[in-house]
Amino acid sequence: MVDDTPVATIIRPQIHIQNAVKSFSGRVVVDVDELTLGDHAIEGLIGPNGAGKTTLMRMIMHSTPLDRGTITMSNANGGGDVVISDLPTHWMAPHGLVKSNQVIMDFDKLTILDSMLLAIAQAKYEQPHRLFVETQVYDAAVERVHEYMEYFELGDPYRFAGSAGEKKLLDIIRCLLLEPRFLLLDEPTAGLPDDVTEKVMAIIRDLAVAGTSVVIVEHDLNVIWNLSDDVHFMAEGSVVMHGSPAEIRENKTVIEKYLGEGHV
Repeated sequence: MVDDTPVATIIRPQIHIQNAVKSFSGRVVVDVDELTLGDHAIEGLIGPNGAGKTTLMRMIMHSTPLDRGTITMSNANGGGDVVISDLPTHWMAPHGLVKSNQVIMDFDKLTILDSMLLAIAQAKYEQPHRLFVETQVYDAAVERVHEYMEYFELGDPYRFAGSAGEKKLLDIIRCLLLEPRFLLLDEPTAGLPDDVTEKVMAIIRDLAVAGTSVVIVEHDLNVIWNLSDDVHFMAEGSVVMHGSPAEIRENKTVIEKYLGEGHV
């Protein structure tokens, strides 16, 4: 018997970048005429050091302001179009847009548990006179927090993060706790052991299947080739080509000018 039950169509959010330019000290580091991110569930953004990848992601988050141009997010949290380049950084998460940190960010005085809870606490709970409602934040998130603790085998939630890799992992978990609709990952596997990298990749795949759009900047090209549905190649501030992982890794210009035979 054939199941005639209609399959729900997943409408993924997209980010549309138009005429986006950023310069530092007179040097143009990003110059993107037109680019759409989110056509595919998981997209890679690769290129040599200094290509402008991290700067472009920071421009999307508006932590680095544009010199000119427009960045729009469509289907933001299931809604319409939002010109995110007009918004301050703290408004990105409420619209479902979340980014991990390239440089390790950790709160040295917070336990692993408190560090996670801080990521999801709404601004109204972050005032001294509202400390008595801290249990509400904990109760709302405790199940998901413990799921990630167990999945990544982090052990005692009341201890402090130790290694650089563990702090990197905490940053990723904080992003996941925000339940992003569009997730930007900047070198998420840097410093992680192989077994943890595999677990991170599995979660990213699950998010993508559930409808989250994911864009990954990563120097470990094995992660890009194995995880991405589509890859954008960036050089000298511009996205010069995109295609499937096989198309990019077999492109002679990419190999000869940027990657070298040993990186494909």
